[in-house]
Amino acid sequence: MDSRIPRLRRKLARIPYTPGRSHSFGEERHAFRLGPCLLEARVAAFEAEHDVELPQPYRDFLIAMGGSGASPYYGLVPLERCALFTMNRAVSDTGTRGFTRVHRATRDGHLFLAIIERGCTDLALIGVTGPLTGRVLIGNAEGFWGPNVSSAPDFLAWYERWLDHMAAGRDNRALVLTSPGLHAHPHAYRMASEL
Repeated sequence: MDSRIPRLRRKLARIPYTPGRSHSFGEERHAFRLGPCLLEARVAAFEAEHDVELPQPYRDFLIAMGGSGASPYYGLVPLERCALFTMNRAVSDTGTRGFTRVHRATRDGHLFLAIIERGCTDLALIGVTGPLTGRVLIGNAEGFWGPNVSSAPDFLAWYERWLDHMAAGRDNRALVLTSPGLHAHPHAYRMASEL
């Protein structure tokens, strides 16, 4: 187990009771609770079925911390509902790239696993093959915007950034965090986010 897991557990447990914390979009749905941890055999079966190897920090999270629930946006998707995607080529006039769902691993492209519920055609993914393996990125399946690759080196660092920024009461557009002052005045947040 990754040594960061116990620290993340403590941080997550404190978030709902932290005065002055940020509002996290979608928190009403997951209420900062995680689903049950997954058995090693269940994760291995998913990997075998989809012919992929999950990045170790994400795998450790599922096995030692929780298999669904609390995360940015609407929450972590249960592993059996996670879907594989490839990134499309950039659209020439906009330079943006969308994603296409695949049902079997392909060796022709880099694979990404949609791991967090964002709604509509927006995606939060983790790289499972290629140079972005282990990195979290957000994008839109249709290529309307993004993708945006997180600077966090792996899933656990990305998750901890979410917890730390929320506890500090920070705004973070990439993690859809709203500071207490802006949350109290949604019109002000809308104007600030347009800048």
